[in-house]
Amino acid sequence: MNEVEGKKVLITGGAGFIGSWMCDVLYRLKAHTFCVDNLSTGSTENIRHLLNKKRFNFIKADVCKYSTSQKFDFIVHAASIASPSIYQKYPIETLDANLLGTRNMLELARKSDATFLFTSTSEVYGNAEVIPTPETYYGYVNPFGPRCMYDEGKRAAEAYCYSYFHTYRLRIRIARIFNTYGPRLDVSNAGYGRVVIKFITQAISNTPLTIYGDGTQTRSFCYITDTVNGLLKLLLVKGIDGEVVNIGNDSEVRIIDLARMILKMTKSKSEIIFLSPLKDDPLRRRPDLKKARKLIGYAPKISLKEGLRRMIEWWENKSSFL
Repeated sequence: MNEVEGKKVLITGGAGFIGSWMCDVLYRLKAHTFCVDNLSTGSTENIRHLLNKKRFNFIKADVCKYSTSQKFDFIVHAASIASPSIYQKYPIETLDANLLGTRNMLELARKSDATFLFTSTSEVYGNAEVIPTPETYYGYVNPFGPRCMYDEGKRAAEAYCYSYFHTYRLRIRIARIFNTYGPRLDVSNAGYGRVVIKFITQAISNTPLTIYGDGTQTRSFCYITDTVNGLLKLLLVKGIDGEVVNIGNDSEVRIIDLARMILKMTKSKSEIIFLSPLKDDPLRRRPDLKKARKLIGYAPKISLKEGLRRMIEWWENKSSFL
């Protein structure tokens, strides 16, 4: 028997991009999978293949208010608005999901005596001055700017996790997720972190690829299966309570080079146009994965070229890469 077979696992934000992939993996491992999502940015389309399954339960609910007498063995808290264009439109809701929602789920974990995995973000590092960035880096973040509702919301949620770990010895693990892409990424919410699907959509439709700034800013893109593999390891490995771990791919690429790569792979006739830089947009982003390798044996396997190939094929054919 694997660690989750027959266990009850709750995934908040389970109809979203990363959350729905976690639902898939945990269901396949024979867990009783409970998905909570208010569908503000998630979609039942991401989980429609699971909706009629015996061990899968979908609950449409706001994570800030969700209440149940059900006890769980594991809780994965992945509910959050993650797209800049959306969280800037709904800043209070973004803060609520990360503050009220996290507190609510931590209380449920405490009452259930559940292992709790919080999906944080590389955004807590802000415009990092240390590259590659280790978990020990404190961050260089603007607390009063256009990204603060997400960045500071995640930082405060981590503080809640820390406090519950030290106060109640709750089995807490935190994943700081770097830019992730793959099937189910919603093009309508495309922004940073979602630039891959934005470029692919623009390239395939032969419309201009839009880059904020001069394109020399970098990101490290991780294919969804590698991210989910890291999250699963972080959830299940024993003896790592209270740990914070970077999850991502440490191969760094300039945004202009990403755009050119996608143009070449799609044989697109699109041009590249440059727009004004975004305020507080980090210049570089690359995770230090030494702790992830040592602690949970994590190593991403999918190269950017292979991940883009899969992503382009999915977008063109709506194929499933599960």
